[in-house]
Amino acid sequence: MTGDLMVEQDGAVGRIRLNRPGTLHALTHPMCDGILDALERWRGDAAVEAVVIDHAPAPDGDPKLSRGFCAGGDIRMLAESGAGDGAAARAFFHAEYRMNHRLFTYAKPLVAFMDGVTMGGGVGLALPCRYRVATENTKFAMPETGIGLFPDVGAGWYLSRGPGRMGRYLALTGHRLDGAECLALGFATHYLHADRLDEAKNRIAETPQAIAAVLDELSAPVPDARITAHAGAIDRLFASDRLEEVIAALEADGGDWASAQLATLRTKSPQTMKVSLKLLLDGATMATFEDEMRQEYAVGSRVVQRHDFLEGVRAVIVDKDNAPRWDPPTPEGVTDHLIDQIFAPLDEADAWTPN
Repeated sequence: MTGDLMVEQDGAVGRIRLNRPGTLHALTHPMCDGILDALERWRGDAAVEAVVIDHAPAPDGDPKLSRGFCAGGDIRMLAESGAGDGAAARAFFHAEYRMNHRLFTYAKPLVAFMDGVTMGGGVGLALPCRYRVATENTKFAMPETGIGLFPDVGAGWYLSRGPGRMGRYLALTGHRLDGAECLALGFATHYLHADRLDEAKNRIAETPQAIAAVLDELSAPVPDARITAHAGAIDRLFASDRLEEVIAALEADGGDWASAQLATLRTKSPQTMKVSLKLLLDGATMATFEDEMRQEYAVGSRVVQRHDFLEGVRAVIVDKDNAPRWDPPTPEGVTDHLIDQIFAPLDEADAWTPN
């Protein structure tokens, strides 16, 4: 397969390469379907012992076009659909979440090379993989609250299981982690210099039974993880699952770092910050990843048609004035009843299923 997705076999390794450099390899519905098809084909193929997921280099060698592993999903399509009947957006989420679930439950070793921007849908591709390689180029984030969306693709599961209250902090603020920070927080399993990735991929293709040994051998010295210096403050200031209490804690602190986080939260959608906190609260006790994806699909199918998402995309991606007008504009205006409506289970006929 060529085009936006390159699927091939390299020795005993299946290769999935994202190939939309102009969009930092953002996922489309056909790309999700293609990844699902490849995983299913290789699942019972004894000749394929492992699967590697990365991005293709830009055809003209432009480093600016090679700086993303995967920047997320097709946000413009989601917004256009959400402004109408939402059918295409729901279909995309259904396929993407099936892909996320298939990766999560896949028996063969999966290796994701998170070289460059790894956000939103890219996080959903990488985190289910057994091996997750960060580099000095990694920029890892779930920035959805800034466009009136919420951290999905399994983030309710993964972020709620991070150290301390770090996942809540990342979900609310959209803070970007570098490769060293990803390793320190457990989102990456290895840290390699980008100039060693081709060697790593070639050696994995030659000896897929020795993936861990190859990555261990090629691992580079890891810089300090700067985020860990704030871990205590994050655990204290983001301790509550109520947005109003998080904001009150930041206001009461008054320090420079707390004030900077407060200023960041003032730019985000109050509605989807509250959605995010509930998602992680629920996700921490979800019995299975399938349950997580079913809930995220119900939430996503509603949020994608709400004002804040359409307004966030207008402000950040279309008009680029970065001045979204949220509705409700304050956390106090987002009632528990509204959140309950967003999280209500779908009718069985409309609910997400893994197959």
